[in-house]
Amino acid sequence: MSLTATYRLGTRLFWRDRALLFASVITPIGLGVGLPVMMRHVAGPATASTVFQGMIAMFLSITAFMNVAVALTNRRDQLVLKRLRASRLTDGQILLGQVAGTATQTVVLIVLCTLAALLLADVPLPGDLPVSAVAVVAGSAVLSLLGAAYTALIPRAELAAAFTMPVFLVSLVSTGAMGPIPLPSWLHSILELLPTTAVVTAVRTGDLALPAGDLAVWAVAGLVATRLWFRWEPRRS
Repeated sequence: MSLTATYRLGTRLFWRDRALLFASVITPIGLGVGLPVMMRHVAGPATASTVFQGMIAMFLSITAFMNVAVALTNRRDQLVLKRLRASRLTDGQILLGQVAGTATQTVVLIVLCTLAALLLADVPLPGDLPVSAVAVVAGSAVLSLLGAAYTALIPRAELAAAFTMPVFLVSLVSTGAMGPIPLPSWLHSILELLPTTAVVTAVRTGDLALPAGDLAVWAVAGLVATRLWFRWEPRRS
């Protein structure tokens, strides 16, 4: 079994999981397209565009981060990861297959929803498409990696979705997807350091310099955390 096989396996298992499919695909599509459409009629195209760009953080936090965290926690507790580890696959191949598959699905979903928002809510395409594309791809990969690292904090599969919910909410607040929320200046400065905020900033401004550095730091943190604390089987009482 190769890295390509683990990529296909992770993708196939994802599309067969109806609960995960609803949470990480159907729900983001409904919110990511429906909310800008509503704002288009209530407040105009400019507000709809701002809201949709902020909703990119939702796609990253749900379809990338939560998807990986929930899927790997489930497979860990079902001993699927342990059995894969007994094969000729390396640890890196097992995790990279899952991370790459999830990142691909996230990018495809964001592209489809961007086109839907253009047609249904008059949300214009980003001003600098190459920069936006690089930011979305990099952000999807980094959030997927961080989701894998985050599983070390999840005690069992039943709690995986609940443990990822704070990340989802903080991501939406930090990018303004939930509307203007008054925050202390020090808290706003912290939220600007989030990887989801970095991607949205790159899409909005067309500037990749600072967001790239931010994402690079989070990628290194995710790699180190995964190497040190990722668990391949459930804790035994």
